[in-house]
Amino acid sequence: MKKITFLLAAVLLITTVKTNAQEDAKRECTIKYNLFNGDYQSKKYDDAFANWMYLMDNCKDLSVNIYKKGAKLAQDVRKDPVLAKRVYEQRLQFFPKKNTAKVHSDYATYLSKNKLASADEIFTILEKGYNIDPTKMGVKNLYLYFQGVTDRNKDTNPQKVFDTYDDVLENVNKKLEGYAVQLKKLSVDSVANKKKIHAYSTNSRALGTVESGLDAIISEIATCERLVPLYKRDFEANKTNAVWLRRSVSRMFNKGCQDDPMYETLAKAYAEAAPSPDSKSFYAGILEKNGDASGAAAMRQEAFDLETDPLKKAKYKLKFAQAAKKRGQKSKARSLAREAISYNPNSGKAYLFIANLYASSANSCGNNEFEKRMVYVAALKMAQRAASVDPSISGVAGRYIRSYKGNVPSKKVIFTAGVSPGSNYLIKCWIGETAKVPN
Repeated sequence: MKKITFLLAAVLLITTVKTNAQEDAKRECTIKYNLFNGDYQSKKYDDAFANWMYLMDNCKDLSVNIYKKGAKLAQDVRKDPVLAKRVYEQRLQFFPKKNTAKVHSDYATYLSKNKLASADEIFTILEKGYNIDPTKMGVKNLYLYFQGVTDRNKDTNPQKVFDTYDDVLENVNKKLEGYAVQLKKLSVDSVANKKKIHAYSTNSRALGTVESGLDAIISEIATCERLVPLYKRDFEANKTNAVWLRRSVSRMFNKGCQDDPMYETLAKAYAEAAPSPDSKSFYAGILEKNGDASGAAAMRQEAFDLETDPLKKAKYKLKFAQAAKKRGQKSKARSLAREAISYNPNSGKAYLFIANLYASSANSCGNNEFEKRMVYVAALKMAQRAASVDPSISGVAGRYIRSYKGNVPSKKVIFTAGVSPGSNYLIKCWIGETAKVPN
């Protein structure tokens, strides 16, 4: 009995000692963390370093701030790539759910910049971040990841390349639509709103570069010659798969493959599998192609009427405008683009569409060089408006702006025409818009 009592007492003593030791360790971690945090906030980085290293060694799961702030100490203060690598790895180990996609993206950037990992290792990290949330990854890393997917699959599994492309753009467009909604609500009547507008515009601009960048990568393999046999091969297995059909129809439409019979097959199947404003708008194009202009117009209107989201209504109106342009109805196309702008005042694509309409009419809307070049002034005005209202397309709009600026009337052309620089000039033809003569 005495033996049992002694053993119980010993166990109790050991447990108490262990508990006290754990409490002491926890208390020490809290003290060290507060000291580290205070020195870090005061920018006393050298003083913060010793306590930070204690936290890295002994208090690894105390706070994610150990790693958020520690990254600066390792990278910018000590400039120690090995230590920085440890910061990322411990953060991912002990805080695997704290903004992990961005952490993977940042980690890949750091490894690449400091040549601490192979291309395959960096791709694996990017893939982990992408699978968690592609919208949290850096723009450059989305390019790198997609390039990696393309390089590894373009010859053996092009469908994976297309699926990845669609996934990225769908997520990016959701973010862009969210920013567009917020920008539409905000006015510049307060400092707080100005800051938000700047943040949303900056983020939109960064995300907007993704689409053109990915298009540049995928254009090599997303050709009609490659798409048609691929979709013929996979159609039977996916003829009721609305997501696959929507993506396939959209890709063939965007790549200009509408003349191939496979496009009509896909559009019909999509309309049957998922009757929606989107599928109806694609099917309207089939009706028009087959000579049923009134049926196409009715279906486009039906698609538009079914939609309730003003941003999506704007997209449909722009699609109608594109169809009118294809029929040679430039004035009608402009009217429809203006309707798109009425639903989404920040639709840079609609303004850029009008700019392109004008520019395409330069040779037919004037009797001399001055009159023809003034058309580019009107186009320039629309392209500049596109860039100002929609940060996401500022890069694309910038290319058009530079092109149009190079074609406006020179001083010599203006002088020869006998027109005063800075005066208003009515552009004739279907455009009928007043523009200021370059000064």
